Amino acid sequence: MSISQDGAEQIAIKAIVWLAGNDDLLPVFIGSTGADEAAFREGLAVPEFQASVLDFIMMDDAWVIAFCDQEGIPYDRLMQARAAFPGGQQVHWT
Repeated sequence: MSISQDGAEQIAIKAIVWLAGNDDLLPVFIGSTGADEAAFREGLAVPEFQASVLDFIMMDDAWVIAFCDQEGIPYDRLMQARAAFPGGQQVHWT
């Protein structure tokens, strides 16, 4: 099942808001990306930033579960949302 661009953006914005409110995880994201508060705010409208937040959350199953459970989103929807952004298509090496 694919997700629309609008649907993907809505999920990404929810992910950004969730990450911004996570006092334990936000410093990890900032430390690994170098993003500051201004970049975080500006990133709400930037597809590449939205995708980077989804990529970050998908690095750990516990983060996926925590975000999706809080938002009532099926776990696989996060990957579907990421696929709707530039660079999100799966690479087939064969």
